[in-house]
Parts: sequence; C-alpha cells; structure tokens
Amino acid sequence: MLSIFLLIPLSLMLFVVAIWAVRYAVKSNQFEDLDNASQRIILDDRQERRQTMQAHENATSTKQTNGSAATDTAGNKTNGTDTESVNPSNIDSNPKI
Repeated sequence: MLSIFLLIPLSLMLFVVAIWAVRYAVKSNQFEDLDNASQRIILDDRQERRQTMQAHENATSTKQTNGSAATDTAGNKTNGTDTESVNPSNIDSNPKI
C-alpha cells in the first residue's frame, strides 16, 4: 500500500513529461517532412560527387587546352587524363540502399 503512494505521483510526473516532449516536438516541426528527410542526405551526397567530378573534368580539360603534356613518374608523356578517373555516367549506376 505504501508503494502506491510513491508510484502514482511518479507515473503522473512521467505522463506530464511525455506530454511535454510530444508537444515540444510538434511545435518545433519535428514531424513536418518525414518522407524526404532521409532521402535528402543521399541526394546531397550525390550532388557533392557530381560537383567534384565536374571540377575534376574542368581541371583536366584546362590542362589539355594549355597544350602542355604531363609526364608521369617514369618520364613518359601522358595526355593529361587520369586512367583511374571515374566515368561520370557511372556515378548514379549504383542501386539505392
């Protein structure tokens, strides 16, 4: 019987805290856009990769337009393109997770 005097006020306080937490979440727009928030992270990452690839392509195209041929560590002349560069058409070929 003595434990009921402790448990009832404790459960009422937890109930008030839960109501406050839900109200705070609703007022701060936590539930506004549930569908697109998780996809936005992935799309931002893809956009960053595209910008990086475009910057890399622009840098290699300016090297080629300057007419200077780059040389590798063995002293062989190369055409200024990196053989290990990623093809921009393959950027979005990965399946969605």
